[in-house]
Amino acid sequence: MTAGNAAQLFINVGERTNVTGSAKFRKLIEQNDYAGALTVARQQVEAGAQIIDINMDEGLLDSEKAMTTFMNMIASEPDISRVPVMIDSSKWSVIEAGLKCVQGKAIVNSISMKEGEGPFLEQARKVLRYGAAVVVMAFDEVGQADTIERKVSICERAYKLLTEKVGFPPEDIIFDPNIFAVATGIEEHNGYGIAFIEAARQIKEKMPLVHISGGVSNLSFAFRGNEPVRQAMHSVFLYYAIQAGMDMGIVNAGQLTVYDDIPVELRDLCEDVIFNKRPDATDRLLDAAPKFKGEGGAKAKEKDLTWREGTVEQRLSHALVHGITEFIEVDTEEARAKAEKPLHVIEGPLMAGMNIVGDLFGAGKMFLPQVVKSARVMKQAVAYLQPYLEAEKIASGVDQMPSAGKILMATVKGDVHDIGKNIVGVVLQCNNYEVIDLGVMVPAAKILETAKKEKVDMIGLSGLITPSLDEMCFVAAEMEREGFACPLLIGGATTSKVHTAVKVSPNYQKGQAVYVLDASRAVGVVSNLLSETEKEPFVQNIKTEYAKVRENHLAHEARKQRITIEAARANKFKIDWNAFKPVKPSFLGVRAFQNYNLASLVPYIDWTPFFQAWELAGRYPQILTDNKVGSEAKKLFDDAQVLLKRLVEEKWVTASAVVGFWPANSIGDDIEVYTDDTRSTQLTTLHTLRQQIARDPSRNRAHTALADFIAPKETGVADYIGGFAVTAGIGEDEAIAKHIKKTDDYSRIIAKALCDRLAEAFAEAMHHKVRRELWGYAKGEKLTNDDLILEKYQGIRPAPGYPAQPDHTEKATIWKLMDVQNNAGIELTESFAMWPGAAVSGFYYAHPESHYFGVGKVERDQVVDYAARKGWTVEEAERWLSPVLNYDRQTATTKAA
Repeated sequence: MTAGNAAQLFINVGERTNVTGSAKFRKLIEQNDYAGALTVARQQVEAGAQIIDINMDEGLLDSEKAMTTFMNMIASEPDISRVPVMIDSSKWSVIEAGLKCVQGKAIVNSISMKEGEGPFLEQARKVLRYGAAVVVMAFDEVGQADTIERKVSICERAYKLLTEKVGFPPEDIIFDPNIFAVATGIEEHNGYGIAFIEAARQIKEKMPLVHISGGVSNLSFAFRGNEPVRQAMHSVFLYYAIQAGMDMGIVNAGQLTVYDDIPVELRDLCEDVIFNKRPDATDRLLDAAPKFKGEGGAKAKEKDLTWREGTVEQRLSHALVHGITEFIEVDTEEARAKAEKPLHVIEGPLMAGMNIVGDLFGAGKMFLPQVVKSARVMKQAVAYLQPYLEAEKIASGVDQMPSAGKILMATVKGDVHDIGKNIVGVVLQCNNYEVIDLGVMVPAAKILETAKKEKVDMIGLSGLITPSLDEMCFVAAEMEREGFACPLLIGGATTSKVHTAVKVSPNYQKGQAVYVLDASRAVGVVSNLLSETEKEPFVQNIKTEYAKVRENHLAHEARKQRITIEAARANKFKIDWNAFKPVKPSFLGVRAFQNYNLASLVPYIDWTPFFQAWELAGRYPQILTDNKVGSEAKKLFDDAQVLLKRLVEEKWVTASAVVGFWPANSIGDDIEVYTDDTRSTQLTTLHTLRQQIARDPSRNRAHTALADFIAPKETGVADYIGGFAVTAGIGEDEAIAKHIKKTDDYSRIIAKALCDRLAEAFAEAMHHKVRRELWGYAKGEKLTNDDLILEKYQGIRPAPGYPAQPDHTEKATIWKLMDVQNNAGIELTESFAMWPGAAVSGFYYAHPESHYFGVGKVERDQVVDYAARKGWTVEEAERWLSPVLNYDRQTATTKAA
């Protein structure tokens, strides 16, 4: 086949009738404006689309209904229905809904072997029964194919299964060998363009009757916002891919540049990138891209390279301060050739640059994202020097890279959260401290064993969930028992100076426990603790300060009066149950949502906590224009958007959820959960805690427990309760390891923070779906994303371990009720942390008067009562409720005895 004939046979698949790819189309469907949506389809056909791709995968849509409605309307539009339809969905139920409506031969987009051969064959047989063609993604149990070899071998395997086991006609098979973004700045991505083209060539040679397709817009993602460059890249790519055998593609047919009309300079630059012809191809296209942007070609902004005129020492310092990796290896080599030993490069210009970074950070003139970028430059330089350092070490027998100190860091047993710990580790490494990071869920024995073996100068503990506070106390006590004397650093979201002073420090008398508020304080604390002259006065000040903190805490707690649990129950939160008729959920029992559409979660992201993770204070979006941190917040946000788009489009992680609804009634402070509406068989009991702090009688404030929001059994009101567990972190660690360099801590931390944000967004999206559809008690709700963030909706979703229910062990009931591990892929650790860490779980309460509150501190009478209700010993109850006890366990035990 000649290139000309191949081009004539190429089929354009219109991409705008896709709710995940077109904001305009999504809004029309969401507003039930199907007439407007038909106009989009018609415009696609008029622009040259020979197939239209229809996708209704949006978290807030009834996707099956939307697909059915739109497909039926298309059937009555002859100027649209004259082209075939590609039914596109990640959910088989939506695909099948479309297949039932389609007239003529449809194309299913898509199936793959990512869940193994069984589901793949089952779906293929159904497609065959409907008489449709099928798009097969180059995706197997390991993941998406990114190399030529993987693309070809997966397609060969799928072809054999389809033709030999299903009897699928080869001409109805369309392989999509994955078009990935090139010119992203990540070296591993440079070969993605040629990998697709060459794979297409080999697939067509081995299986001549099949077709090759792909999502062309993925290729140019790195140049979003520069349409002329993107169009040129698409045209150049298609010119060669079509010759190699690609005969259809999802592309905006109205925005393709004729190959010969592309300026020669731009065409050559695009070819260099797509075929990975030279190592600087990406940089050259990036430099030239601005002058092709816009009509008439805007003048390219000149890059300021005057700093390159300085000495190598000045250049290295500039690169570190400004986070520039472009020239780091060249400059490091120049410095190495000039130095007597490779170590002198680290001890000299590199550390000089990092000292400037440290000074600027300490003075508040640099922010955490900038420091982590500086660390990326430093790590790349050290990685370049590593072979020379090793050679020097072998020759001399001496370690050529002594550090300022050795610090062991770990997230304690039962806890899986490590973003804050990772940031602190990066900042310390920037300042020439050696960090031994043991990771997450690390038992005390391993921490102490490693600390002895490595002869560390100090230990740092991190944790997020409240059981971690007790674990930190235990580690401190073990350090005391085993005779440690090195400093113990305490950090994490639930930790505090008060907790460190009152609970941790008394367990560790031979050494000193020190609370570290955030990464910006870490270097100062470590420096003082390791200084021969500063350590003693620094520790003495800490001891004095913590003694005062303990004294003030005890005095403050003594002033807070609390009432008995009987008195608190007498003043429970009162609801007029005679005036309320609960809405019955649309189903009872459990429903799983696996492999949820990541793109549909993005609009629900609350970005404010993302900036807080980077120690940038302010509320989104105002933070982007803040006088102090706005500039860096904007850069961080832009970098996050780039990574988020890749994470979503390339499906780095899997999002899964499970939701359940059950009949329920309260009995005192407990909630009985039943199997069905007969309420004759009890599934389980949920236990809640009640506020006990003394109230001003004149203010008429109740002592609330979550059980107050469920109709008491004696009222005869048939009430309900819901539960949920969501994650957006399945495959997170593997994806980060695969897609991000080990030296790029900046991108690794962003990726982890994004997974956390997506998990929280998933919880928000699912709650929205519950209120409007699955439970349906607020079907007419119309709220903005800001309204959702401010919780202006009816009902609440409190989570065990948080203020309204401080007992983490109630998660175990959620897991049992909904078989969360099998339905959503989320495990519980022994301390009831969720794994993956990017996960959220809790209960749904629907009553309009339900609200969030904090239980606060509780007295021993409630703890004894709670233990009896749970079937625990008092000691077990005190262990799990340790953070909210308003008494000293040891003293109370002595008194009881």
